[in-house]
Amino acid sequence: MSLAKFPTICVFGLGAGTLDQMTLSTYRQLQETDLLYLRTKAHPVVRELQDLHIQMESFDHIYESHETFGPVYEAIAEQLIEKAKDTPEKTVFYAVPGHPLVAEETVQRLIDAERKGEIILTIVGGQSFLDPVFNALRIDPSEGMQLLDGTQFRGRDWQVTNHLIVTQVYDSISASNVKLELMEQVPDDYIVKVVVSAGNDDESVKEIPLYTLDHDFEMTNLAVVYVPPISDLEERYHTFQTLRDVIATLRGPGGCPWDQKQTHTSLKKYLLEETYEVLEAIDEEDDDHLVEELGDVLLQVMLHSQIGEDEGYFSVDDVIRTLTEKMIRRHPHVFHVDSHSENITSEQVVSNWEQVKQREKETDQKLLDGIPTSMPAIMMSYELQKKAAKAGFTWREAEPMWEKLQEEIQEWQEALAQGSDTESKKELGDVLFIIVNLARFYKLQPEEALLMTNHKFKSRFSYIEDRLKEENKTPNDSNLEEMDALWNEAKTREDQT
Repeated sequence: MSLAKFPTICVFGLGAGTLDQMTLSTYRQLQETDLLYLRTKAHPVVRELQDLHIQMESFDHIYESHETFGPVYEAIAEQLIEKAKDTPEKTVFYAVPGHPLVAEETVQRLIDAERKGEIILTIVGGQSFLDPVFNALRIDPSEGMQLLDGTQFRGRDWQVTNHLIVTQVYDSISASNVKLELMEQVPDDYIVKVVVSAGNDDESVKEIPLYTLDHDFEMTNLAVVYVPPISDLEERYHTFQTLRDVIATLRGPGGCPWDQKQTHTSLKKYLLEETYEVLEAIDEEDDDHLVEELGDVLLQVMLHSQIGEDEGYFSVDDVIRTLTEKMIRRHPHVFHVDSHSENITSEQVVSNWEQVKQREKETDQKLLDGIPTSMPAIMMSYELQKKAAKAGFTWREAEPMWEKLQEEIQEWQEALAQGSDTESKKELGDVLFIIVNLARFYKLQPEEALLMTNHKFKSRFSYIEDRLKEENKTPNDSNLEEMDALWNEAKTREDQT
């Protein structure tokens, strides 16, 4: 090998197992090294290299100085770079298990240093552990395969129709973390495989139910976990892609006639209905009901998105992309380095949100534009007043509003006395409008308040009907005094619960 004149590191891949699995080129070059640095001695080929009298030093001692792998890999890379800089006339030789570019974070850190111009990096490939793992499992990666790190594993990163191989599952703690994440995707008894020492004489493949992954099984740094693709459609019901496929099927040829004929306009009423049912489920504090109703709202989003895709204008990907971009743009205190973001308050977050929204608007857009006219009247009134208040058009104290309420009630009474239906509606609207303003001043949501009263009225009247039914009567058979007494009973029962 030629001498270097710039900090140079040469990385060797030691292969997946014994010396027999090492490439001839790697074997020859290793014999020429004066000193070989090893990420770890915990590899089957190391003992054979020692028999060849190759001088080696490992970084195993660094593992004992840190609790997580990230700092370990960072320290190893930093030491290698320093050694290369201290002796630029010599190449620093470094060896890692398997192939240097397969699940090897120290090499990725060295590649970053190369990109920054700090070192020259040479990589001598070796057989990765994947080849013997594929052979042991008898799987074809071209069917779809993912390789994920067990120390950073998140179940939602797995595309469940792919073969999954999880590395760095080396002890019961890492195995437990992987198990719990996977249990969010598959049944607890889903069969997985643990492959140990793939390609070596002591290779083993063990099938186990997922829930036992961290039980009575000794994990090593030569073990990987294999999770087969989910073939059962029912077990994929929780995935977004399955939902997307179902909606596309319903709208596609041979699908559902009702879904096929829907348009953005025809679906408007359903979105409104489903939204109110979500609010009802929230008021009921019923999680199962809330899950179902949120699903119905999501169905509306998916149907509108599929219609957009069918017509060639947009897809659900565009919906998600637009939403994600907007959330990041409107949360600079979260997604960007901001010296003023550490102690930001919720009030400042709202203020920043509104400022960003305002910058996004067209310059000729009026202040009260953008509030949907299809909103329920009370909600629309609330939003109109809130926007006007931000521009300073609002009372600063409650007293003038109470006086205004009395004035509007008197004007309504006068309109009623005059028998003018049109004027009575106008004055009633003024009364409701000022009540909404009072609610906003006291930080109460009038729409929510009225919904609560509606539910309360419905519950109490149902109680009246039930009590009358015990006497073989209906409200039509009763009088106001009797029903009013039962109403008070219902109130008393509420107070006692």
